[in-house]
Amino acid sequence: MSGLSYRDAGVDIDAGDQLVENIKPFAKRTMRPEVLAGIGGFGALIELPKRYQHPVLVSGTDGVGTKLKLAFALNRHDTIGIDLVAMSVNDILVQGAEPLFFLDYYVCERLDVQVATEVVRGIAAGCEDAGCALIGGETAEHPGAFTPNEYDLAGFAVGVVEKANAIDGTKLKSGDVLLGLASSGLHSNGFSLVRKVIEKTGADLSAPLSRFAGGGSGSQSLGDALLAPTRIYVRAVLALMAEVEIKAMAHITGGGLTENTHRMFGEHLQAELDPSAWVPLPVFQWLAQAGGISPFEMRRTFNCGIGFVIAVTKEDAPRALELLEEKGEKVTVIGQVVPRESHSPGTTFDDGATA
Repeated sequence: MSGLSYRDAGVDIDAGDQLVENIKPFAKRTMRPEVLAGIGGFGALIELPKRYQHPVLVSGTDGVGTKLKLAFALNRHDTIGIDLVAMSVNDILVQGAEPLFFLDYYVCERLDVQVATEVVRGIAAGCEDAGCALIGGETAEHPGAFTPNEYDLAGFAVGVVEKANAIDGTKLKSGDVLLGLASSGLHSNGFSLVRKVIEKTGADLSAPLSRFAGGGSGSQSLGDALLAPTRIYVRAVLALMAEVEIKAMAHITGGGLTENTHRMFGEHLQAELDPSAWVPLPVFQWLAQAGGISPFEMRRTFNCGIGFVIAVTKEDAPRALELLEEKGEKVTVIGQVVPRESHSPGTTFDDGATA
């Protein structure tokens, strides 16, 4: 009887080595001049950019939640890595940070090199979009302890901001304007409810979105609309910061519009939003109608078409709109900063809804 190997136990070292070789060209395209040593070592080395006088590091970590279940169902793995990057780099952007580098953690029951390569290709694409370096990560096989043919992801981003330019919301005043940057879809939140709606309605993910309640146009399938990768706002917002004073920002993730806009403020201010100022994408209309989801529940679960919110003075708003549009963002004035009354639960909407 021959001796056992690690492969017999469910861990394929050769497959892991092949994955590393596969992803090296993707990672190389993300490199920044500050990177001294990246993928392949026990740790990665990176310098702080020399243009910063008093650099402050800003870190963030996140996953993509149960959106992964749709990727498995559709056997689509090419964009879920973009979601992973976006969730962390958009978060640290809120403090005004320029993302420097990104690390990923990929865990599965048994490594499928082709699938993992697609995932990491998406991660690299997200890093390129955000201007940060993919300098390392970890791939783990957990035989007998993880669901076969599935994987999970986590991501870790570190950025830097000049200490004097860090954005913390303390300069906000009543009357400041709230700008909403359009989302590309659901991004990576609320998918437990999405999957419940799919289960309840028996919706065919391959069918055109236009077939379902809520409409839609063209040939985009429901599955494609749901899997649309999270938009990365880094380049546009950093360019805006160089020209206009930003008072506060919010990345609209778990908790939807209501909870995340509320996080911009201290005790004495809040957001007043006008939901008629923008038209949500058809996928949100489908969700609300197919699931019978109330406006209140939609707003505290999903981004409802607004993926990022920026607060500026009323005087700076026209210039900020112009600059963001020049960078390819679809942006509109969605509300204003108002005093918070003692009985107010938080963010309010012009149609009378609160949260």
